[in-house]
Amino acid sequence: MPHVDIKCFPRDLNDEQKSALAADITEVIIRHLQSKESSVSVALTEIEPDAWQIVWDEQIAPQMATLIKKPGYSM
Repeated sequence: MPHVDIKCFPRDLNDEQKSALAADITEVIIRHLQSKESSVSVALTEIEPDAWQIVWDEQIAPQMATLIKKPGYSM
């Protein structure tokens, strides 16, 4: 713990770019939550734009009151 699950539209990231993203996110988690590097896990799930409504309906909208960063869009 903690686990970060990033969902985004498809990006053309190679393995090196994905590793750099995970390293940057891990660094931020360590700094702010005082976690150990070995405790952090990061997932990157690419969601097609036409399937984003499901992410909104099931994961974003129901948690709107508790999100620490709210999206600047609505669906």
